[in-house]
Amino acid sequence: QVQLMESGGGLVQAGGSMRLSCAASGSLFGFNDMGWYRQAPGKQRELVATITRGGSTRYADSVKGRFTISRDNAKDTVYLQMNNLKPEDTAVYYCNAGLIRNDFKYDYWGQGTQVTVSS
Repeated sequence: QVQLMESGGGLVQAGGSMRLSCAASGSLFGFNDMGWYRQAPGKQRELVATITRGGSTRYADSVKGRFTISRDNAKDTVYLQMNNLKPEDTAVYYCNAGLIRNDFKYDYWGQGTQVTVSS
């Protein structure tokens, strides 16, 4: 069965860097789009970055130029390199993976990992 295992969250000072990883498993032929979302207290979950199987990326304006999403299709793993972190980046970050099979679109989510950026 499909499972997404996130790692890499924690506490970091403003201006620092952190890398999140999400290893997906359970799909024989890999995944389609993968991405990262985040949710801060009192706010809606928002898209941070997405990446297609072919490597095309899209970023939220708030993280553009600071975050880089990448993936290793051989490992079914997606990464989020976060540089120049700001306190407003503090949120629970969720990994997402999409899977299309037999004309059905499936969405899978990681458990979430807390990222806290201190001033």
